Amino acid sequence: MKNQEMNLIDHLDELRKRLIITLGAFTILLIGSLIYAPAMYRWLVQDLPLKLAVLGPSDILWIYFVLAGVVAIAGTIPIAAHQAWLFVRPALHEHEQRLALAYIPALFILFVLGICFGYFIIFPFVFHFLLSLSGEMFTTLFTAERYFRFVIHMTVPFGFLFELPVIIMFLTSLGVLNPYRLQRMRKYAYFVLILVAVFITPPDLLSDILVIVPLLFLYECSVLLSKIVYHRKCKANEEWRKNEIRSIP
Repeated sequence: MKNQEMNLIDHLDELRKRLIITLGAFTILLIGSLIYAPAMYRWLVQDLPLKLAVLGPSDILWIYFVLAGVVAIAGTIPIAAHQAWLFVRPALHEHEQRLALAYIPALFILFVLGICFGYFIIFPFVFHFLLSLSGEMFTTLFTAERYFRFVIHMTVPFGFLFELPVIIMFLTSLGVLNPYRLQRMRKYAYFVLILVAVFITPPDLLSDILVIVPLLFLYECSVLLSKIVYHRKCKANEEWRKNEIRSIP
């Protein structure tokens, strides 16, 4: 009993250590990103066909922190993934350790790709479509806070959603998921993804469709990648069994 309590305390200490390192990395990246926040702001609004307004000094600070926070989150993802890998490494086999470590760069790359997809593809279409609805009936006036809140809602969720293929591949390689289970739960997954799309987009049907279609396509890609990983794993296990049988005298 005492050994179990000591093991639990050791695991909690190790978890606290990994969390402190991750939070420390996020804080450092956040402070460093704040230095370049004005430059990021000027780059993001350089092609904007209207002037943004602020209602108070706190709005400016909020915008700088949001921009720096997105950069800090992107930079922290591989660090957090590496710390998680160090935490679970003792429970993994050697080949599982190498496999899990190989997924870390993909997490960062897919997060950045998701942000770019949202900002360069989804956001411009939705933004210009919503502006076109006003026509000449309204005077267009945006506050910087409302504008960047809209940008964040249309971009950051895609960064996390684009992690789906890597997460599913990793869970498949560990045996937690398999493509056949993913196919059986497809209708439930579709329902959840549709809810997510409706939640993160403005309340109009066209915006919902523009987000729902890529998310469903992303899920199907995840199922396909899961099949590839699953069949490779089955083949590797079969070859290992044959080698074990041959080695028996």
